[in-house]
Parts: sequence; C-alpha cells; structure tokens
Amino acid sequence: MEGDIEKIKVKNPVVELDGDEMARVIWTWIKETLILPYLDIDLVYFDYHILNRDATENRILFEAAEAIKKYHVGAKCAAINPDQARVEEFGLKKAWKSPNSGTRNQIGGTLFRQPIIFKNVPRILPGWIKPIVVARHGFGDLYGGTDFTLPRGGKIYLKYVPHDGMESKEIQVCDIEGAGAALGIFNTEESVRGFALSCMNFGLERGYPVYLGTKNTELEHYDGLFKNIFQEVYDTQFRERFEERGIRYEHRLVDELAAFAIKSSGGFVWACKNYDGDILSDMVAAGFGSLGLMTSMLLTPDGKTVLTEAAHGTITRHFRDHQAGRETSTNPVASLFAWTRAIYYRGLFDNTPAVQEFATTLEQACFDTVEAGFMTKDLAVLAGSGPWLTTRQFLAKIKESLDRTLSSRD
Repeated sequence: MEGDIEKIKVKNPVVELDGDEMARVIWTWIKETLILPYLDIDLVYFDYHILNRDATENRILFEAAEAIKKYHVGAKCAAINPDQARVEEFGLKKAWKSPNSGTRNQIGGTLFRQPIIFKNVPRILPGWIKPIVVARHGFGDLYGGTDFTLPRGGKIYLKYVPHDGMESKEIQVCDIEGAGAALGIFNTEESVRGFALSCMNFGLERGYPVYLGTKNTELEHYDGLFKNIFQEVYDTQFRERFEERGIRYEHRLVDELAAFAIKSSGGFVWACKNYDGDILSDMVAAGFGSLGLMTSMLLTPDGKTVLTEAAHGTITRHFRDHQAGRETSTNPVASLFAWTRAIYYRGLFDNTPAVQEFATTLEQACFDTVEAGFMTKDLAVLAGSGPWLTTRQFLAKIKESLDRTLSSRD
C-alpha cells in the first residue's frame, strides 16, 4: 500500500531516543513497518542502549535533551535503569542514574500518563469508566537525590549554604546507634510552579478536575511547598476558568486520595510528586488492564516541548525468548502510541494538519485491530478471547487496517 501513496512530509525533525532489550526490538519494528513507509521524516537519533550510555558516561542523555529542547519533540524507547546486577551483567563502569529521570530533569515539565481504553478489554477495576490521568512531577525528589550507606552509628546533618554568602543553616536529621542508610532529596519553587501550571492547563484543556496528593502533615516544608504553590497558582490564575467549566482543584492527603481514586469512576487529573507518580501510574495502568496500555508524555509548562514514551520497561523476559529465536507475543501498543503522540505534536507545533491526521489515523487503526479481536497474549487473556497473535502478526494487522483507511481516502 505504501508504495502507491505519496509520503507525508514532516516539516521539522523528531528526536528519537532508542532503548534496550525487547522494547528496542519492537520500537524498530514499529518504525520500519508503520512510520517510515508513510512519512518523509527526519529523525535525529540518539542511542540509549546501556552500553552506549556507559561508553559516553551518560553524556548521551544531556546531548539528547539539548536536541529535544532545540526541536521541541522527542520520542523515547524504554531503556535499562541499571542496578548492581545489571552492572555485572554488562560490565558497566558503575550503576548510572536513570536514563528517564536524567533526560526529564534536563527538559523539565510534567509527566502525564493516561490509559489507552479498548471497548473489549475488561478493566480490572470495572468502576473506572473514564480515564485517570496521572500527572507525575518529572523533576527532583528521590530521582534527583543522593543516598549513601552508614557503616556504623553516628549523626546525620542537613546543611544549607546560600550562594549569596548569607549565614548557612544546619539541622540534625538523626543520631543512629548502628549501621543504616541516609537519603537527601530536594525540589525548587520554579519546578513546582511549572508542575502546577502544567497540571492546571491540562485539566482545563480536558475538562477534568485536578487533585494534588501530598503528605504535608508529615513533610511540612517539602510537601508544603507543593501544597502552597498549587493553591496559589489555582487561586490567582485558574479558579475562575475552572469554575466556568464546572471543574475544580483540590488538595488531599495522598493516602486519602489513593482510596478515593480506587472508589471513583475516573475522569480526573491526579497530580503526584515524582516518586508517588512512578508507583501510582503503574497502579492506575493495572487497574485499567495493563501497563502495556499506558501512554506517557512529558510536557513543559509552556506547552511547547514534549517527550513521549511508553510507561513500561524493557521487557527482559520476552527479550530472552527473542534472543533464543522464539517469536513473542509482546504488547507494542504503548510503544506505538509513543511514536504517534510525538508525530501528532510535531504536526501541532508545525501547523501541519496532515501529519496530525496520520497520527490519529494510525492510533485508530490500532483501536480497530484490537476491537476486531486481534490481540497480543496479554490482551487476549484479559479479554477472554481466542488465539492471540505474535507481535509481528499484530503489527501486520494494524498495517492492514491503516492501509484500508488510507486507500479509502484516495
């Protein structure tokens, strides 16, 4: 089909961040099967393979982030976040910090994770009728912190030395009797304010209320920073517009908000600190059926730069089967939507409706394929349907649907 149509010209580049293991394999299959045959697109390529990150001592992350800030659109494949076992497996110089947080911290913005809902894939929580959008603060917190081992008993202090030479401040954190560990984390007013603006704008655009969950009763200053800035931003910039749309902003304790979310019907933006968002986005994904059905998008506060990715990891177990020459039935939907959302925003930023239309048409081809009963194993098991397809068979079915739609428009 693609040989019979003229490729759609994409005006400006998309930054591509390749990844690891089975996610990398699927990423390439999607690109070669469903993207490059239809689009005349310039991909500015960065290889996030664990060995390349080790060889560049993670400089590749900074180079990629600068490219995304230059071109404003990036699409990222899942990459390994190495622990000590991975250090030994790959012979790494050290356990490099997360490629996800490393890239996000350079770009800034808020991570929005939203489920992909198919009519024939049952939700584990059937009461969730409307999407729950987890807005994860993509800066600082545990992912920008420093931790170390305490070999024996002693005192831990938190010390602040102002840049302007004013008097420093030091407080004792603890005095422990034996060995243990300590952690220091941070955040900034600027980043939290940007987070608040992103969440409020997203809620306003979608017509969803916004809820922020913190534990400010325990972390008076750290979580209080989030609580106070969100309230200020809402009161001064968004209250009237929210009320006009019949929605609201509200702060709740994070545990109370988690219980509310389980019992709700969905349809709201859940603003989470970085670590909370990491965990709760997976919980929401599971509630809607699968982590393989969760989109992930980093959007800057001004709405002018975006990085899209799948919410899942590198799918190591399936990669071992692939390495052994066995076909796998790995769900590629979230990776596909990482590509389509990046292409959609490229078209939006460039004012090229044909590019946007291609992205939404490819997404609809995916919906049509699954809702016609063609699924990978994980979705077929959830749906209680018949035989499932391998990943490549599934992508071929999506291509068939895409080609039919494009042919009908000629």
